[in-house]
Amino acid sequence: MAAHSVYGDPGDESQALLPNADCNDDRRDEDTVNDRSSFKHPTMTLTRLHPLERPPHDLEGHEQLEDPLDERPVAPDQFVEGYETSKWEVWAYYTYYIGNTGLGLFQFAPTAFQNLLSQAAGDAGVLPFAGSQRTVNSIVLLSNGISFSIQVLLFLVLGSFADFGTWRPYILIVQTAIAIAIGFGWLGVHSPDKWEYGAGLYIVGLIVFQLAYAYWFAAFPGLARNTPILREQAEKYNAGEISREDYDTVDSMKRNEICNMGLYISGMGEIPLVAIGIGILYGVHSNASTANNNWGLSVLIAWSSAFWLVLAIPWFILEKRRPGQPLPPGKNIVTAGLWQIYRAAVQVWRLKQSLAYLIGFFFLGDSLNTTVTVVTTLQNEVQNYNTIQLCELLIVGLVAQTIGIYVFMHVQRRWNLGTKTMLNAVAISIIILDAYGMVGVWTQKVGFHHRWEFWLYQVWYGLMVCPWYSYSQTMVRVLLFQRAGRFPPLQTSPRTNSHSNHGGHTLQISEVTPRGKEFLFFSLFNIVGKASSFVGPIISSAIIDAMPSHNNSAPFYFLTALSAVSFGVILFFVDLKESRKEQEEFLDEERRARRGLERNLRSKDP
Repeated sequence: MAAHSVYGDPGDESQALLPNADCNDDRRDEDTVNDRSSFKHPTMTLTRLHPLERPPHDLEGHEQLEDPLDERPVAPDQFVEGYETSKWEVWAYYTYYIGNTGLGLFQFAPTAFQNLLSQAAGDAGVLPFAGSQRTVNSIVLLSNGISFSIQVLLFLVLGSFADFGTWRPYILIVQTAIAIAIGFGWLGVHSPDKWEYGAGLYIVGLIVFQLAYAYWFAAFPGLARNTPILREQAEKYNAGEISREDYDTVDSMKRNEICNMGLYISGMGEIPLVAIGIGILYGVHSNASTANNNWGLSVLIAWSSAFWLVLAIPWFILEKRRPGQPLPPGKNIVTAGLWQIYRAAVQVWRLKQSLAYLIGFFFLGDSLNTTVTVVTTLQNEVQNYNTIQLCELLIVGLVAQTIGIYVFMHVQRRWNLGTKTMLNAVAISIIILDAYGMVGVWTQKVGFHHRWEFWLYQVWYGLMVCPWYSYSQTMVRVLLFQRAGRFPPLQTSPRTNSHSNHGGHTLQISEVTPRGKEFLFFSLFNIVGKASSFVGPIISSAIIDAMPSHNNSAPFYFLTALSAVSFGVILFFVDLKESRKEQEEFLDEERRARRGLERNLRSKDP
């Protein structure tokens, strides 16, 4: 079903593909005139609109329109020939993620960084960093916080820019290239005297990796909504054969399927790559000496960057360049982004369910990401930075993750459970993880002090926690954009034992976001999310430094409380049905604003 409006709903990406869809035209185009008929309103003149563009339901005088609007049901997703998702495009999407899961910059690089810090600190245990003498674990946490604060600014700019035209794929290509280059740069940093360079590579690597992941992930809603099954469901909906709820259910399940399959296949693909990495470590004799172990870590990072490069190319070639929104009337690429961010910041307060989830989701994600960082630093110390042992732990985690994703998908399908229900189960698992770490503050018997505990951690994290990186983002798409269009590339974290702080929110985010405003709210959500994401590491770093014993398990007090409160917000204050009503009202307001700009431009025409 091809959309036929030339001034389409700004939330419908397919409308931007049509001829004369430039909202800045002077309305003298013959095709435009012929395709639109006029109707009158007591205070203004509008043209006949496509059903998706119908005026707000509470517009005064709506019943007096001369040319009644077509009230037949129209599916929220318009399909344009040439942009239907192919199986090869989906598989290219999956294979990109095998390389972009963080094995290099967010699995091995943090270990390499902490390893160099530990050797440079020596018996003193502290190093000068950010104007103060700090412990190794404190420096790692603070570096995360610095990285996230910089990401706030980058997402503020790039998130809104990606909302218009076809910028997103090219942003992804550039960020991927930079990230891969940084991975190869670690080949020159493998001795304690270069720990400052390691800090720079680590912080910048975090930033570009987050950006690359975010803009890759942003493509998945477009893939889901352009699949043949969604086109068929849209045709049934338009024919009145199914309800809007039925259509949304298929839409949500398809998004869950693609996102979960991405995680599942990435885990399966990583296992042989890590196994090859172990072979490389034996080849460089990493167990022979500390220097060899250091070099082995740098080689692993480079190896991860090499296969990321190879696996990224198919996606760069096969991705269909589905356009974003047209520019608002009278705005350019710079002012349009600022205008949208301003409107999002103002209007998000009307989306109370989305706002509640934003608070709970981002702080729970912050708690999880900080938890992973704290546990990983403890694991590195207990394992004495032995690269081969760390790779073996990683393989266990990847196997557990693959099983966990499959089980969660099966359970959801078998009992037809909602996204929020699945997310609640994951959230409880995160709280249990933090509480177990907190016990380690009081005793040395348990609480991440022994090697066996990290084997158990990898299993628990893979089975019960990794699905967070899928369900959390789908939820945002239900809450913010279920009635609106594409979805934001919210940051998610690669899973197993990673330092990455994507703040996972893949599926739940899609339940709370208005169609066509994904990148806009993605920017707003990530600004808030990044603000919260550097709060966790900075507070945890301060807790460690403030304790006379410098107990590295002390942050679990804070993390357990943060996880529990965040889960409470999501559990008791987020209602998906109410969210859908709020989204309709929000999109009505957006249509008013856009048409107001159009009227102002027309009034200025001679």
